[in-house]
Amino acid sequence: MKIHLFIFAVLIAGFVSYNLFLKVDDDKTNTVINIVYASILFGYISFMAFTLLKKMKK
Repeated sequence: MKIHLFIFAVLIAGFVSYNLFLKVDDDKTNTVINIVYASILFGYISFMAFTLLKKMKK
C-alpha cells in the first residue's frame, strides 16, 4: 500500500506544480487539462480504495 500512496503523492505534486508553474495561456485548454488531471486523481483514489477493500476481504 505504501507504493500506492507514493504514486498518489507524486500525482498530487504534479497537479500542484502544473497549476503553479506550467499553466497554458488559453483558459479553455487549461480547464480541460485540469479536469482530465483531476479525473485521473479521483480514479486513482477509487483504485486505491478498491485495492484496500480487496485486501481487507481476505
